[in-house]
Amino acid sequence: MAVKFFGQFLAEKGVISGEDILKAIALQESVNLKFGEMALSMGLINESDIKRVQEAQRSEDLRFGDMCEKLGIMTGKEIDQVITKQKNSHLYIGEALVKVGAIQREDLQGYLDSFKEDQAPYVIEKVTIPCNTPYGELIEVSVDLTYKMVTRIVGLTFKPGQCEVVDRIDHSDTVASIGLSGDISACYLFAVSSSIRELIAKAILEEKDVANEPDEVMDDTVMEFANIVCGNIAAKAAQLGKKIEIAPPEVLNIAAEGNELPEDGKGLLFPIYLLGGHMALCMVIKEI
Repeated sequence: MAVKFFGQFLAEKGVISGEDILKAIALQESVNLKFGEMALSMGLINESDIKRVQEAQRSEDLRFGDMCEKLGIMTGKEIDQVITKQKNSHLYIGEALVKVGAIQREDLQGYLDSFKEDQAPYVIEKVTIPCNTPYGELIEVSVDLTYKMVTRIVGLTFKPGQCEVVDRIDHSDTVASIGLSGDISACYLFAVSSSIRELIAKAILEEKDVANEPDEVMDDTVMEFANIVCGNIAAKAAQLGKKIEIAPPEVLNIAAEGNELPEDGKGLLFPIYLLGGHMALCMVIKEI
């Protein structure tokens, strides 16, 4: 057993094929518009407004609609209209699989019940960190903002895993590292597979195709993403009366068998489960 998504669960049971999943996801993406896309389709904003909001979101922790209101682009009433239309038109993966003919409607609830039973051990209401962890409040802020930026900037759907205490960093295709000092002594590590790095690069570079970009540029986009997150962490810490200084990002070379953490370091690993790739956050904190 392991953390799975509904389509993945059905595919492993032999109920649907990988092609069925891709068709259903494509249908979802055409129907489940992001807030900015929905507002654009309703004629409430334009393309330049979207870019303006997205740029502002990189430096301040606000949802798209809230940022629109702050910037004077939309009114509260207009925001509510967009949210209502999003909710009313949302297409879940199960319904999408029915619509593409992968499963029968009368079988859907049974599959959902089996899926919920299979995944029950992995469902978490909130990611928690071990008791007495140094800098606990700032660690929670770091995790929360990482999740938000994965959704807002990269647009990925994921499931957060429970925190694990680790003494080594496993190999990943790209691991971006940023040192944090001041009222925290820690290292922010963001690890991704090459497939996820590609999605991050598309979002950061605002390009539909990054196939011809060199590895250095691709790695730079992961470092830029981590830098954006850490900038938000520092801003949020300031609101809490804490000061965090951010070191320049770098890419770590992790051996195939992984790297041991320093003896005075404690690693908190936060797995991020998604389809088609690997992603994880690791906060390496200095024991105090």
